[in-house]
Amino acid sequence: MVVSLEYQGVLRDAFAEVSRFRTELYACLTARRDALFELRDALLCTDGPVRTLVDLALAPEHRRGHGSLYDGLNQGRIDVSRLRRALAGMPLPRAADGRIVLAADVSPWLRIRELVERLVAAGQWKLGDPKVLVVLDAGYDAPRIAHLLNDLPVEILGRLRSDRVMRRPSPPRVYTPKGGRPPKHGGELVFGDATTWGTEQAVTVTGTRLYGKATAQAWDRLHPRLTRRAAWIDHDGPLPIIEGTVIRLVVEKLPSGGVNKPVWLWWSGTAATAGDVDRCWQSFLRRFDLEHTFRLFKQTLGWTKPRLRSSEAADRWTWLVIAAYAQLRLTRPLATDLRRPWEKPAPPNKLTPARIRRGFRNLRTKTGSPTRAPKPSKPGPGRPPGSKNRRPATRREVGRVLATGVAYTRPAHHKVGTKPRRAG
Repeated sequence: MVVSLEYQGVLRDAFAEVSRFRTELYACLTARRDALFELRDALLCTDGPVRTLVDLALAPEHRRGHGSLYDGLNQGRIDVSRLRRALAGMPLPRAADGRIVLAADVSPWLRIRELVERLVAAGQWKLGDPKVLVVLDAGYDAPRIAHLLNDLPVEILGRLRSDRVMRRPSPPRVYTPKGGRPPKHGGELVFGDATTWGTEQAVTVTGTRLYGKATAQAWDRLHPRLTRRAAWIDHDGPLPIIEGTVIRLVVEKLPSGGVNKPVWLWWSGTAATAGDVDRCWQSFLRRFDLEHTFRLFKQTLGWTKPRLRSSEAADRWTWLVIAAYAQLRLTRPLATDLRRPWEKPAPPNKLTPARIRRGFRNLRTKTGSPTRAPKPSKPGPGRPPGSKNRRPATRREVGRVLATGVAYTRPAHHKVGTKPRRAG
C-alpha cells in the first residue's frame, strides 16, 4: 500500500509538471498562439514520422485549417527569452554524483555562458553543488573555452586531435651566473610520441559491455603553448597558461568493428584522481547520445522537412520542435509502452522519446489544452482566375558567395544545354 501511494504521488507530480509546462508554453506564444500550440500538439500526436508540414493539419488535435498552420509560422511570435527560462527550470537528468552534464555540438561559446547563467538563475545549481560539466567534441578549442568561462561554475571536457603537443609546467627557477628570463613552459608531451609521455599521474582499467576493457591514462597540469594568432590575436596582456589534465583512452573493441584508435581528452581540472578520470571518459562517451537526439529531431519530428521561406518562420518551427521534445521528457513517468510486436519490452523509466510519442495522444486528453475553440469562417475569395500575381514571393540567393560579397553565377558555357551533342 505504501508503494502504491508513492507511485500515485509520482504520477500526480508528473501530471502537475506537464500541465505547468503546457500553460507556460502557451503564455510564451504571444501571437497566433492557438495555431502554434495546436501545431505543436499535432507534432506530438501524429502517428509515425513527420513527412510534410501540411500533413500535421490533418491531425485531430489541429482543429484549424492548413492556412492557419502556415500563418502561425509566418506571422506568429514567440517570447524566446521566457521560453528559455521555462526550459531551464525543467527537471534535469543528472550524473551519479548529482552533477549537471551539458553536451555541446553546435552551440557558440556565448550561448553556453547564457545557458549556465539561466540554470543558476533557475536554481538548478547552488553553491556547494558539483560544477557543471560541459562536454565538447574535437572542433572546439577546449582550453580557450575554459579560459572564457572561468568565472562560471563549470568544468570543460573536450576531445583533442591526435597530433597535438602539450607543455608541462615550467621547472623551478635555478640561479645561474648568466641570469636571463626563466622559461615559461616546461617539456613537451607529444601525443604521437610515447617517449615524451613520462609517468602518468593516474591509470584506470575498467571492463565495459560494449567496448571491452577500457584503459585510461592521465597526465596532470598540461597546457597548450599559445601564440598571438587566430582567436588570441587581439588578446590584451601576456598570453595565459591554461593548465588541465590530459587523458588518453584506449578501448579493446568498438561496437561497429572499426579500428579502435586512442582518444585524447583535455579536462580543465587538475590533480585528477582515478575517480575523476573514469568520470571524464565515461561522460565523453555518453556525449554521443546527442547524435540520437538530432536524429530524432530530423527523422521523427521532421525538423528539416518544412521548406519555409523566411528564417524567422524556421526559428519558430525549431522552437516548437524543442518544446515538443521537452514535453516528451516530462511525460516519461506517465507514458505506457505501446511497443510493436517485434520490439523488446522496456521499463517505464527507460522508454525512448519515440515510444513516448506513440501514446502522447492519450496523455493529452488528461492534461487538457489551453487553446480556444476555432471560430467558424469562410475562405477568402482569393486571386481572380486569370489575373497575375502582383505580390510574388521573395527569392533569395542560396549559392556560393565570392570574396567580394557578390553571389556566384555559373558562366554561360556551363549552363544546361550547351554541351555539344555527339554527331554521326
